[in-house]
Amino acid sequence: MNFELPESHLQIQRTVRELCEAEVKPFAGRWDAEERFPHEVVAKLGELGLLGMTVPEELGGAGLDPLAVAVVVEEVARYDGSLALTVASHNGLGTNHLLTFGSDAQRQRWIPDLAAGRKLAAWALTEPGSGSDASALRTTAVRRGDAWILNGTKTFITQGTVGGTFVVLARTGDDEKHGITAFLLEKGMKGFSQRAIHGKLGMRSSDTAELHMEDVEVPDDHRIGAVGEGFVDTLRILDRGRITIGALAVGLARGALEEARAYAKERKAFGQPIAQFQAIQFMLADMATEIAAARLLVRRAAALAGEGRPFGEEASKGKLFASEVAMRATSKAIQIHGGYGYTKDYPVERYYRDAKLCEIGEGTSEVQRMVIARSVLR
Repeated sequence: MNFELPESHLQIQRTVRELCEAEVKPFAGRWDAEERFPHEVVAKLGELGLLGMTVPEELGGAGLDPLAVAVVVEEVARYDGSLALTVASHNGLGTNHLLTFGSDAQRQRWIPDLAAGRKLAAWALTEPGSGSDASALRTTAVRRGDAWILNGTKTFITQGTVGGTFVVLARTGDDEKHGITAFLLEKGMKGFSQRAIHGKLGMRSSDTAELHMEDVEVPDDHRIGAVGEGFVDTLRILDRGRITIGALAVGLARGALEEARAYAKERKAFGQPIAQFQAIQFMLADMATEIAAARLLVRRAAALAGEGRPFGEEASKGKLFASEVAMRATSKAIQIHGGYGYTKDYPVERYYRDAKLCEIGEGTSEVQRMVIARSVLR
């Protein structure tokens, strides 16, 4: 076992850190307050190859392994959870679904623009009436000659209004698990509209939207994978997505720890820095220990995925533990900041709000426990 990152991964980590220190950290709070998607920084991430991390070099990507992806997402999340969510969802969901299950022609047609960040990808599974029970989706796709007619609504879709390429799951048959098919829709298609969702608790500068489809005609060459196999393919996509959400949670927790440590060294009470008090030291110690454990769980799942070995159970363990560690760490960070932690003058309140999504998105904590329990009892 080697717990050290290779130099190639460390170099990527340093590059991301330098960018975030200069162009994310000073502005993340304002983006959050204004619910503003940071197009200019996202474009720079594309120039660095961070929007095509999993894409092979021949298609214009960086060809990085899952461990490198986890490192990048954690590093971005330390500064801004919303931006990290953009990176994670673009790479791990929409782009990855097309890359993994699309035909050679589809990959050649759409992947290069996604890898370069010229277009952003969105992945549309969740509906107003189906979340954890994803197989209960009601969006329909009916075959009509060489095309499909899609009708339905999707909600909580990341990159929903800023995206240009959408992977949409729709029902094409009655079978619960083998009656769902994936389709690629493009912004501007007749009958396909997007409505931004505002007023979120956290991840406020990550774009979230509802998608509406009214008799949208989609050519059959926009169908991704076999008819009826979209849900099975989706489960594989979610497994990898849980690694990136776990890494995102680790990044938020780490950011909270670093902010709390700095504050504790500066803030004085009873004539000395509060970092000298055992109560504060114990909170910092607990945060550091849990973050280290969460990072190891997430990176183990990423390493297994990179080796082509089974990793579903490990991804769920990492995502479950890291997301709950993030909630505990960000809560402790606010406690250490005292009254100031309850204001927007310090970033820890934003980390706390952002962290909650990690217990919900890509499968709730309850769903992760179901996945792990099934594996334990098998």
